[in-house]
Amino acid sequence: MLERRRAKPLEKTPKYRRFLEGIDKGKNNASIKLHSISGFEPEQAQSVAGYPSLDVGAADTQIRPMKSSEADILIVPGYTNSGPDHWQSRWQNKLSSARRVEQAEWSKPVREDWVERLVTEVNSAEKPVVLVAHSLGVPTAVHAVPHFRKKVAGAFFVAPPDVANPAIRPKHLMTFGPYPRDPLPFPTLMIASRNDPFGSYDHAEDIAKAWGALLIDAGEAGHINSESGHGPWPEGTMVFAQFLGKL
Repeated sequence: MLERRRAKPLEKTPKYRRFLEGIDKGKNNASIKLHSISGFEPEQAQSVAGYPSLDVGAADTQIRPMKSSEADILIVPGYTNSGPDHWQSRWQNKLSSARRVEQAEWSKPVREDWVERLVTEVNSAEKPVVLVAHSLGVPTAVHAVPHFRKKVAGAFFVAPPDVANPAIRPKHLMTFGPYPRDPLPFPTLMIASRNDPFGSYDHAEDIAKAWGALLIDAGEAGHINSESGHGPWPEGTMVFAQFLGKL
C-alpha cells in the first residue's frame, strides 16, 4: 500500500522562477510549434535556426545546466510498452543514465501497480530524477507524484491520453483517470499532437494549464510513436536536450 503525501508547494528557487517565466511567455504565444530538424545528437543543446528556443528567462551564471549523466532519467512507456523503434527506446539506448520503468503487465495495465512500480524506481534513485513519459505513462507519473520521496528535477510528457473520455479504446485505459489537477511541484514540459487518436489538443491544453506545464504543439503528429513515424524523432530530441539544460 502506497503512503500518500501531500504535494509540496512549487519551489521558489531562481531556476524554477525562470522556468515559470518561460511558461508564461509560452502561454502568451499561440504558436509554440515543432519544426523539422535533422542531424541532431542527443547531447546537443544548441538552438537551431527556425526552431523555438525554450526561453526560461535570463541566464544565471551561478547555476550550471544539468547534464544527462547527472540525472536518473526514467523512461516511462505507455500501454503495451515502447518497441525497439520507438523514440523512448532509442533515447534509452543513447543515454547512459536512462533506464526503463518495467511493468509486470503491459497489455492489461493496473493503475495501482503501475504507479507503485514508478514510485519504487523514483524513491530508489541516487540522483535527481527526470521523468520521460509517453501516453499512459503520463497519468501514471502524475498519479505517482504524491508518493515521491526523492527529488524529481523535471518531467517531459508526450502525447497525454484523455483517460476520462468514454470513447477511448481500449476502454480499460479509463481506469487511469481522471487526472489530478494540482500544479506539479517540478518543471514540466509537454508535447501534444493535433490529431492524436487518444486525446485532443484541447485536452492537452487544459491539463497543461492546470499543472503549470509548458505545452508545445507538435502539429499533426498522431500519437507521436513509431507507428506515426516518430522513431528517431530529432525534434523531440532537441526539445528534451534544451529542457534538460534548463534544469
